[in-house]
This record gives sequence, structure tokens and C-alpha cells, in this order.
Amino acid sequence: MLNLNEKQETFSKQIPKNLLANILYFMLNVLIGLFLVPFFIDSLGVASYALIPLATSMTGYVNLVVQSLNTSVSRYLTIDLQKQEFRKANITFNTALFGTLGIILLMLPFVVLISYYTPLFFEIPTSQENAARILFLGVISSFLLRAWGSNFGVSLFAYNRLDLQYLVNTVNILVQTGLIVILFKLYSPNLIYIGLAYLMGAVAALVLTVVFSRKINPNLKVNIKNFRRSKVNEITEMGGWIIINQIGSLLFLQIDLIVVNKLFGTVVGGEYSVVLTWSMMLRTVAGMLIGVITPVILTYYAKGKIEELISISKSTVKLTGLAMALPIGYICGFASQLLTLWVGPEFAKLSLLMVLMLSHLIINLPVMPLFAINVAYNKVRLPGIVTFFMGIGNFLLAVIIPYITGWNYYGVALAGAIMLTLKNAFFTPWYATKVLGISRTTFVNSMIPGVFAMIITAGASYIIAYYLNISGFVSLLFCGLILTAAYMYVMWGFCLKQSEKKTVESFIPLKIRSALHSKTNVIKEYKN
Repeated sequence: MLNLNEKQETFSKQIPKNLLANILYFMLNVLIGLFLVPFFIDSLGVASYALIPLATSMTGYVNLVVQSLNTSVSRYLTIDLQKQEFRKANITFNTALFGTLGIILLMLPFVVLISYYTPLFFEIPTSQENAARILFLGVISSFLLRAWGSNFGVSLFAYNRLDLQYLVNTVNILVQTGLIVILFKLYSPNLIYIGLAYLMGAVAALVLTVVFSRKINPNLKVNIKNFRRSKVNEITEMGGWIIINQIGSLLFLQIDLIVVNKLFGTVVGGEYSVVLTWSMMLRTVAGMLIGVITPVILTYYAKGKIEELISISKSTVKLTGLAMALPIGYICGFASQLLTLWVGPEFAKLSLLMVLMLSHLIINLPVMPLFAINVAYNKVRLPGIVTFFMGIGNFLLAVIIPYITGWNYYGVALAGAIMLTLKNAFFTPWYATKVLGISRTTFVNSMIPGVFAMIITAGASYIIAYYLNISGFVSLLFCGLILTAAYMYVMWGFCLKQSEKKTVESFIPLKIRSALHSKTNVIKEYKN
């Protein structure tokens, strides 16, 4: 039975639980993602499959207002709850809850219009037009429903009960996938069933989020009388700049698929989506690591522990880089073999595209926790402006490079790699140091070990793939395990400081940590 009494949990004990829950959720995501892509391609074809990631990418544009406001709410509500100012917390919560509900109700007519006119925006087979409309309507509506429900989930974030949040996400994805498979098998493969499955998954997640929120934080009550227009101004002032930042981020992360679809058609868009799956998966891994740290950063700020905030931010950037170097390098080195075994030999031609889309992530993922610093200090105006204009630059470059060079989707991927890396290699780490008042090179220095580790891992993976015959998933997995063992040995022995080792150990559950220490002591005594 779940222990939902946060007062009995400390942050130090909760972090390993959050990370474990996150890892399990990620593994489930990977398994389902690896299963669904070939399942959809076999059932629907490449052209129809391309509409699914296209629909989910559109949710980012429809949903960016609500999600940006939720980021702002998380900041204020976490500070209120950590200071046990429950009256202010109720005002923040109800203002956000009813405010976002109003926004969503205003957005619904536009959602219907966007869904109905989807065939005008994208290249969709005539026989699939109505199914595509329902797919887009179901997927976008499900994201709006989850966005509204995330107001309840802020309590889980504020009290660092991310393990429960990942349980909610797990239920959501299991309901989605289960319904899709069942409806495809009972009836016939159809895009309509995917839209319906997304919506039902969102309903199940909303119910569970409300239940957990009420148990973990009974101090928050739904009451429209606690809605304050003055609080709206406070939330939206910060949320407005986050919206600008989010628009820029979407122009970085989501526009490429739309550009490819419009310029080169749905079949090419489907091929691009296959590789994009791995990019999104790696972003999920990084988000898994960073999501555990974000509430800790906000809590340190709320309690005035700035030295601890700086220390954990530096460690998180470095450790995230070293953690991401292994999968990025491995996937880039074995790109051709991985694509062949996963979706078929006809997709092996996408290996260069995979390297182009994934390699730059070793710079662009480790800086993600630094945004939490901007939110904590309410310094989101300049990052929003920079991200917005560089996002526009990315869009223009994504159109111009293929037009000038004829590199089709390689040009689109190159545009994203250039613009995103320029932003995150220079501006993002510099601005975080400016906010904290520390040396400008602090976070750049923390990023460098991960870059070198990725290059070495990718080179080693490519050499192994070149000289060995990788004929199945077993041999590919075996090579991965050998590389992982060697990588972890080198990293732990030569690349981590003692303080960073202690940070890593703090993510391990206490029982496992104690058992490992006991075995280590026994080995030392035996040697003596």
C-alpha cells in the first residue's frame, strides 16, 4: 500500500524513490515505443503512421499556454507549501485551476477548427481525411485535459512525490496502448481508435491525479471563492514570458516535422518520424534525470540554501552529460544496425540522419536543469526572448537549407542542430551563472566531460559495429552491455569527484546502498 503521508518522508529519502519510479516509467515508455512504431507501420503504412507524431506535435502548440502557466504555478505553489502558507497556496491553486479551465474552454472551438481543417494543412490521403480529423481532435483534447489536471499534480511536485506522478503517467500510457491494440485487433487498424485511446488515457490519468493530490495534500481545497484576479496578474506575468520561451522551444523541437511534411510529403515525414522517435526518447531520459532535481532546486531556493542550489546544479549538469553520453554514443555508433533490426533494412539509409539528429543532444540536454534556476529566481524574460527569436531563426533555416542545398530532411535536421546548439552552448549556461552571480564558465566546464565521453563512446561503438557481424538483437544487446560495463568502470574510477560520487549514491535507495556498503566492507576485510 502506498504511503501518501509526505510528513513521514524527507527529500533525501524521496529522491531515490522518484528516480526508481522514473526509470521504470521510462523503460515502459521505451518498450511501448519500440513496439508501437513497427506495429503502426505494419498496420497503417508509413504515410498514415506519419500523421500520429504530427498530431502529437500539434498538441504542443495548442497546449503551450496552459503548460506555461502551470510552470509558473509550480514555482509559486511550491514556495507557498514549503513555507506552510496554506491560505496563499489555496489562492494560487484555485486561481490557476479555474483560470486554466477558462482558457481551455476558450480554446476548444479553435481545437475543433484545427482538427476539422487538418486536411488543408497537411498532405493526407483522401480516404483518411475524416479519420485524421478525429485523430487530431482526440489527441489534442487529451493533452488539454491532462494539462488542466496537472493543476492537481502540482501538489505532488511541490512535496517531491514524483513517484506518484510517474504512476499516473504509467496508467495513462497503459490505457492508451491497451485500447489501441485491443481496438485494432477486434475491429481493424484505424486512426480514429488512436484518438479515442488518447482521450480515455487522459481521463484515467485525471481521475488518479485528483485522488493522489487530495491524499498527499489535504490542505488544498477546490473553491472558486479563492480565485483572485490579482493573483492572475502575478502568475501570468511570469507565465507570459514562459509562453514566449515555450513558443521558441516548439519552433526548435516540433517545427521540423511539420516542415518535412509540408516540403516533402507524408512518406518522407514518416521516415523522419522514425528517427525522431529516438530523439524524443533521449529527451525523455534526460527529463527523467532532471525532473527529479527540479523540485529540489525550487525547495533550496524557497529555504534560502543558495550554496546547495549551486552545487547540485553543477553536479546535475555534469552527471546528466555523462549519463546521456552512453546512450547517445551507442545509438549513433550502431545506428545502421539498430534501424535494420528495429524497422527493417530499408530504413538503414536513415543512419546518417540519426547521427545528425542525436549527436548534438550531448550539449543540448545537460543544460535543461538550468531553466529551473531561471524559474526559481523569476528570471524568465530574457531567456524567453532569446529562445523565441532563435526559434524563428531555426524555422527559417529549416526552410532555407533544404531549398539551397537540396539536402531535404537532412537540411531540416541540420538547421535544428545548429540553432539549438548555439543557444544552449553559449546563452543558457551563461545566463544561469549571471542569475546566480558566479563564474561565467561554471556550467560550460560541467558540460565538457559529457561531450568527450559521447565522442569516445560513439567511436568505440562504430568500430565494434564495423568489425563484428551484428545479426540480431541479442548480439546488439550484448555489445551494449559490454560497453556499458566498461563505461561505468571508467566514469566511476576516473571522471567523478568524491562529492559527485556521493550525489550519485544519494539517488540509490537506502536499503540497496546499505547492502552495497556491507558487501564492500566484507570484500575489504577478506582481502586484509
